[in-house]
Amino acid sequence: MRSSAARRILAAALVGLAVVSAYRTDPSRTEVPVVVTATDVAPGTSLTAADVTVTRVDSSLLADGTLRSVDDAVGRTVAGPVRSGEALTDVRLLGPRLASATLPSGDARIVPIRLADPELAQLLRAGDVVDVVRAAPDDTSSSGVIAESATVVMVSAPGSGVSRRDQLVLVALRADDASAVAAASLSDALTVLLR
Repeated sequence: MRSSAARRILAAALVGLAVVSAYRTDPSRTEVPVVVTATDVAPGTSLTAADVTVTRVDSSLLADGTLRSVDDAVGRTVAGPVRSGEALTDVRLLGPRLASATLPSGDARIVPIRLADPELAQLLRAGDVVDVVRAAPDDTSSSGVIAESATVVMVSAPGSGVSRRDQLVLVALRADDASAVAAASLSDALTVLLR
């Protein structure tokens, strides 16, 4: 009977020790500040201090390019929808790192286009691959595909002062294709073909 009670006490002590060990932090791990969104954020939103907050996470969980200071985020524009509590990285925001991550060839550019059929923008999502087509109303010989394999990086959100006609689609392209699309957008109607 005595040995049974002793075994129970020993078992309880070992369970207690296991619980304490499980909840004790590992001294070799360090926590670092990380910028996360305070609310859900729509694509095209220019971040304010109210949209972001700083939390601490284990440095071993840190993704490359994670923003560490609120100042790094405020004033930047998000390229896609971001959920509340999501850590912000450089490729979630409009900028050269987003273009490079989209087209790793090294000569990527992001070009805004306004589609001839604004309803088409509602079908596009970040990551879609499209061909950009020119529809020159007066010259059918110049109509046709002007850039292939453009990657959609952002579709501006409708509403909040932006009419459907004013919605922009941002696409990542190689530099030479980006120049052709930008030039065509000044005079011709543009649309996209989904791949």
